[in-house]
This record gives sequence, C-alpha cells and structure tokens, in this order.
Amino acid sequence: MQFFSDPVLETMATRRSLSKVGPETPGDEELARLLPAVSAVADHKVLRPWRLITLRGDDRARLGEALDAAAGVVREPGEFNTKPFRAELLIAVVASPKPHPKVPEWEQHATAAGVGHLLELALWRCGWGVMWRTGLHANAPEVRAVHGLADTEHLMGWLYVGSIDERLRARLDRSRRPALDPQQFISRMPA
Repeated sequence: MQFFSDPVLETMATRRSLSKVGPETPGDEELARLLPAVSAVADHKVLRPWRLITLRGDDRARLGEALDAAAGVVREPGEFNTKPFRAELLIAVVASPKPHPKVPEWEQHATAAGVGHLLELALWRCGWGVMWRTGLHANAPEVRAVHGLADTEHLMGWLYVGSIDERLRARLDRSRRPALDPQQFISRMPA
C-alpha cells in the first residue's frame, strides 16, 4: 500500500532505521553513484563541508579497539567490542567545516548531517538497510585518531549498512507508522 504516488516521497515516508542488517553491502562504486544525489543537500556557499569514510573488514576491529580505549574498557584475551560488527559496512559521516565569514560552523555541521540523512534515504531506496548510530565516545581522541580526523572535524556518527532479510522486508512493506499530526510541528510566528 503506497502513501504517495511519487517514489521519492514514498521512499521518505517508508524509510526505517534497521538495527539488524544482513551481510551483503553496496560496493564502493555503488556508493560513488549515490553521491550526486546526496550532494544536493542545502549547502550555503557550496562549501561541501563533509566527507565520508568507509569501514569494512579489519577497520571495524580497529574502531572497536578505539571505542574500548575511549571508554576505558579492558577485555579478556580473545574478546572484542562487537558493536562495530553489527554490519559489514560502516560509513562514518564527518563534518569538515571550511572557514568562511558568512557560513558559521553550526550551519556546516547541519549540512554534513543532511548529507548523512540523504545518503541513508538513497541507500534505503536502493534496497539497503541502514541504521545511523552515534555514541558518547564518537569524538573521543582515540576514535578521532583511528578515523584520521583533523582538529576542526567532527564525527557525526556511522551509518551501519547491509542487506535486508526478505521476511523483514515483507513485514516492513505491510507496516505503517501512525499518521503524523502536522499541527504539532507547524505554527506561525507570534504577533
């Protein structure tokens, strides 16, 4: 059952965050093909104050070690932080502000967040499951170092990306969120 006849609006209305995704992932070429869609984000002065970092394979173990170091967690030999292994592909969304007298840093962070959300929507439209995860230690020195962030950059979180089980896909296609009351979110300026 469709909400909208327009496929873009339908994708936006039906997007869900999936905490569990399967092992298949988009390749780097598919991600590159999606970038023109996400670069259409509102971007004052077209500074493109963002970048994406893909984490696959051993990169996820390195992230787990950095998260543990940031949290002061010491594990037994053979144990590891399983959080980065919830998906085969993580995409770090990084705000990378550029000095500009007319574009404050907060606005550039908003642009980077917009890129992350548009990428999430584009991946969903292409059939991939996505969950945007953050955490208290996302910008801890150890985590920043493992991502190679500059002092001016800010890690906005990671998109966990993977395939969607067919049974889950069928359940998602049948389910709908309750209707939104727009009056709760739209108002006018006070007189």
